Amino acid sequence: MVWSGIDPVALQLGPVAIHWYGLMYIAGFFATWYLVRLQLKQAGLWETRVSNEAYEGLFTTLILGVILGGRIAYVLFYNFGYYIDHPLEALYIWQGGMSFHGGMIGPLVTGWWYCRKHDLPFLELADRFFTVAPLGLMFGRIGNFINGELWGRTTDVPWGMVFPHAGPDPRHPSQLYEMALEGLLLFIILWLVRKQVWPAGARVAIFLTGYAVARIFCENFREPDEQLGFLFGSVTMGMLLSSAMLIVGLAWLARLWLGRRGEPFSGG
Repeated sequence: MVWSGIDPVALQLGPVAIHWYGLMYIAGFFATWYLVRLQLKQAGLWETRVSNEAYEGLFTTLILGVILGGRIAYVLFYNFGYYIDHPLEALYIWQGGMSFHGGMIGPLVTGWWYCRKHDLPFLELADRFFTVAPLGLMFGRIGNFINGELWGRTTDVPWGMVFPHAGPDPRHPSQLYEMALEGLLLFIILWLVRKQVWPAGARVAIFLTGYAVARIFCENFREPDEQLGFLFGSVTMGMLLSSAMLIVGLAWLARLWLGRRGEPFSGG
């Protein structure tokens, strides 16, 4: 199969170009905003523990955390040598360069700060956000695919694709693998079990574990970042960061399972 070369620009309005990648971000944020709100209503937390005003403020704070965390982690872990010589360009987020792992840690930090400041139930809210976070990942990977970036390794499988700027050889469409596993499948699992009674924080731990397993698997088909290559053996930076994430997720689940800590809350 040959890459069809979808135009990354969805709509051109004079000098203003609206990119599919930006639209995917908007779709992910909107889906998260709506589905978390729905869960809070189903659980009876809307307007009892979480007001509309507090929710809007929290959501804005989380978006800021995603952007800052994603960019800072990319600079530190994926291209530090370049940005140490060009420090001002670390601020040029419109040029691309975001790390998922930083984009996860950022909103956890900013969300914890906001919830503490406004007396909101942090873990209960985090559980709801992490239940639908895979949808944002799904939309993001679709954006990567349309942009023809983060392509896979060379392959002879029938569905291999030739990507622009990646040479003439067919490659794994690893963006679609990640979309399906880190995004759609993980979302389906978390959404189907959302009404079960879990200890607070359990769904965050399930997300961390599920995402890490999916990402480590998909990294076996994804071309390593050009500026990094393999760190050692066949290990990539994505594998290394996801392994740390997996350890945290499994340790969290073990603590909840063995210690029965955290007060249960109703699903929704």
